[in-house]
Amino acid sequence: MKRIIGKKFSLLFGLLLGLCANLALALTLGEAKAQGVVGEKVDGFIAAVTANPSAEVQALITSTNDGRRKVYADLAKQNNLTVEQVGIVSAEKLRGNAASGEYVQLPSGEWQRNP
Repeated sequence: MKRIIGKKFSLLFGLLLGLCANLALALTLGEAKAQGVVGEKVDGFIAAVTANPSAEVQALITSTNDGRRKVYADLAKQNNLTVEQVGIVSAEKLRGNAASGEYVQLPSGEWQRNP
């Protein structure tokens, strides 16, 4: 399953990152991760790490996850998979590429800073 979506995922994920970078949000995804306010979940989406995130952080989360959901849906359709399956494979890559100090979600649901 991982090989099937590898190349297509890379292309679409790059497109998604480009789209997210062009959004007129004051806080970027990279900044939010570096500040420890959002992290990569086990399902391929991002979430607030702290309780009661600001409206700016919540807007970033919503925008990023909406974009990812569209990319995952396209990949799922092209590869006869579910959106959830694509999200899980994507999560493995995203969490594996997390920078030191960024939060990643463990399968238990707990947040952990990447070493």
